[in-house]
Formats: sequence, structure tokens, C-alpha cells
Amino acid sequence: MGWHPIGVHVGAGLTDDGELDTGGPLARAAEMDSDGVQVFLADPQGWTAPKPRPDAEDLRASGLVVVVHAPYVLNVATTNNRIRIPSRKLLGTHAEAAAAVGARGLVVHGGHVLAADDPATGVDNWRKTFSRQADEGGFPVPVLIENTAGGGNAMARDLDALARLWDGVGEFGAGFVLDTCHAWAAGWDLSTVVADVRAITGRIDLVHLNNSRDPAGSSRDRHAPITDGEIPAELLVEVARAADCPVVLETPGDAASHAAEIALLRDALG
Repeated sequence: MGWHPIGVHVGAGLTDDGELDTGGPLARAAEMDSDGVQVFLADPQGWTAPKPRPDAEDLRASGLVVVVHAPYVLNVATTNNRIRIPSRKLLGTHAEAAAAVGARGLVVHGGHVLAADDPATGVDNWRKTFSRQADEGGFPVPVLIENTAGGGNAMARDLDALARLWDGVGEFGAGFVLDTCHAWAAGWDLSTVVADVRAITGRIDLVHLNNSRDPAGSSRDRHAPITDGEIPAELLVEVARAADCPVVLETPGDAASHAAEIALLRDALG
């Protein structure tokens, strides 16, 4: 067990004109005394390609754990060509932009197929995404697939679905992000989740350490502060300890509350 860097999702930190907003992610990290930041590089609900950031060099030189989150609209698993094809393109574009800011990885949700589709088709679409990129030299940063909270046709909601997905993409070096709120919503046992996931993927690259506003198995993705949700805070601490990798908080709250969460976790993790 080593050092547990703790970061916070801070958004893009840019104005509409592409200028730094009150110092951007680095200022936010200093305000919260965090070890890292997770950022969007473009509209999380849109298809806009990322623009060069004015703080790219500063982010690379900061010593912080920098993680980029891909837009939520990306879905490389779907059989809908109007979604899948631009998703593949945008995934590659965001990976390049993530490399430009020195990111350790690009987080992307596992996606889903349509109700009438065989989930195996979604796995094959994910495999083709990695395979085609491998033919071009691979992604410039690790692509980290995140488990999701709901959806019967999701690629990474259930552990058996995750195993099916990893059979298709594991050989390409795909990374994994464990979101505790999503896992709780999907009914996973958080007391064994790290071992359960590693038995499938062989790795956990990042933990999104979030509490939940809803009961276990609810399929609802509503994050709560570490000490104010349905998941016992000590259980979240043990997940972070067992995973022994960088942690990013996606919890609601202001800079002061996030600073308090970071201090709590540092103390609990030693």
C-alpha cells in the first residue's frame, strides 16, 4: 500500500472565450489542497472537439494527478451508426487533447446497446474501437472504462457484463475506473468490490469515490458527499484503501466541503 492521491472533479475552468476562469483547475486544486484534478476538455453533453488549453503546459508541469473525462454522449458500443462513428472519432480526439495536458488517462463510460440488440455486438464494437486505434499506434493516453449505474443493456453495469466486455478489450490495455456510487446503484457488494473487479480486469486505475443518495440496487446515479449518503463512509474508505490507486471525488459541494473530504480521507488512509 502506498500514497493515495486524492483529486476532485473541477470542470473545465474556462470561460466561453477559452480563457482561464479564476485561474482554472490549478487554482481550484490549490484552494482544496487536492493532489489532482479531473476535468472536461469540452462540453460534456455535446460533440464539440476540445480546443487547446492555455494552461496545458502548467498542468503538465504541476505534479498533480490530471485525469480527463470524456463527454457523456460518447457511446462506442451502440449499433446506431450516427452515434457510434462520431463517438469513435471524438474518443480519439479527446485522447489526444488529454495527452496534451499530461493526463494519466481518459475516463469514458462503458455505454450500451439498444434493447433489441445482443450485448455481444456492443462488446465487438468496443473491440473494433481499440483494434482500429491499435493499427494507428494506439491511444496516446490510457482509455479508462467506467462502470455505470443503470440500464439492462449497459456494457459495464453488471459484473458479468464487465467480464464479457473485458474478454473483448482487455488485451488492448484498457483501464478501469471504479465508481462507488454506480457500483452501489448496480447492487455490487462494496465490501468485496475491489477483489471482484480485479478478478475480471486485473486492474483498477482510478476510483471515483462517491456516496449515494439512494439505496443499494436502485440503479439511480445521484452522488452524495462522502459522509452524507446511503453508503457507510468507512466502507468508502476501505474501497479506496484496497484499490490503492488515485481517487477522484465527484461529490456535490463547494471548495470548503471538498477540502474537508480530502482531509478526512487523508487522515483515514494514513
